[in-house]
Amino acid sequence: MAQSPAVPGPGTSGAALIGERAARSLTAEFARHQGPKTGLVVGVSADSAVLAAALDGLLPGDSLTLVPAGPADAADLRAHVTAQGQFVAERVRVLDSLSEAEPADVVVAAQPYTGTAEDTRGALDGLVKYLAEGAVFTAAVPARPGGTAGAAAELDRQAVLFGVGTDLVLRNRPPVRVHRLRFTPAAVGTAARLAPAYRPSSVPLSRTMHIDSNGVVAGGIALGLAALARLSRPKSRLWLVPALAAPAVAAFFRDPERDVPEDPDAVVAAADGQVLSVQRLPDERFGAGEFLRIAVFLSVLDVHVNRSPVAGKVADYFVADGGFAAAMRPDAEHNVAAYTVLDTDRGTVVVAQRTGLIARRIVQRAPIGALLARGERFGLIRFGSRTDVYLPADAAEPLVGPGDKVIGGSSVIARWR
Repeated sequence: MAQSPAVPGPGTSGAALIGERAARSLTAEFARHQGPKTGLVVGVSADSAVLAAALDGLLPGDSLTLVPAGPADAADLRAHVTAQGQFVAERVRVLDSLSEAEPADVVVAAQPYTGTAEDTRGALDGLVKYLAEGAVFTAAVPARPGGTAGAAAELDRQAVLFGVGTDLVLRNRPPVRVHRLRFTPAAVGTAARLAPAYRPSSVPLSRTMHIDSNGVVAGGIALGLAALARLSRPKSRLWLVPALAAPAVAAFFRDPERDVPEDPDAVVAAADGQVLSVQRLPDERFGAGEFLRIAVFLSVLDVHVNRSPVAGKVADYFVADGGFAAAMRPDAEHNVAAYTVLDTDRGTVVVAQRTGLIARRIVQRAPIGALLARGERFGLIRFGSRTDVYLPADAAEPLVGPGDKVIGGSSVIARWR
């Protein structure tokens, strides 16, 4: 892959291409902004999947700037943009060089980084001045061992410092890891203008049903055990146990699409399940005053993907030690729990992911500084568990009670006053 003037000094250590699925991940931050926004895609060509994905995210009031992968690509890019029709042509401009660009809300590197760590740092330094306040920069690196000469390690380091999201896209040649970096803080109110983020790590079964990547791994382990049992004891039918368990294990991690209410005053359920309790209580860990806590029990038959009940910015995340009591019992309040603290325009909102008697693994994918749309996936809990939502008590009115069944991301559990 030739070096691109659009991405200063990424270096090269082997061919790496961006396919449709990885391109959607790279441009997800641009596509999910519902209000007017600006985008800058660097190192792009007319036949790039990244360009197609970026054009799909265009809305009225948007503007998109393209910097070609090389001088010879500029004419083809302009012709391609013109061929898309008036709507695209009015909102997209093609520059001859990156130096002509202006700061944008979302900056996308269309070509994966494959060079050295030093080259990658230089490339990032060259792009920082094109990021508006609170802007997001997205870039990809090959995820296979030895796929880069240091770029992957450098972007991992940058993600620890500035990361607001990472996706592993296995359905790409080669698989790539997409990093989203934010070098300056974003305004809390921006979250209200976002749609839930696209997640390429799940495997689609249909238009409305996916399997989370954890389910793919768990199902694969079960099938591996079945194969091992079959090889080691060919005359036994013991292999049927893990083989038959594999679909059920994978189904536990199902991740259906949900229709999120458009009402800006609605607070949605963070998970599927049954409401255990609705109560006002103080909690000094989250601030002064009382909180309205709505606790939901998730049985092993419920969907265990967790969603943000409100639009907000992840301000803190911590894990509290505890036991592993059955999640439907009152003393489950003292189980091991992960707390995601959100800053919102209405005050502090907290989601607690609590373990249960069987659930011992909590997955949380929203780093501090990330913006979450209402109803956006941010993690999951393996097997039976409990999810609590804490709202400022004087600012929210509960709409559910003990015994009610709720659907994560869809059911309205409270309303802002």
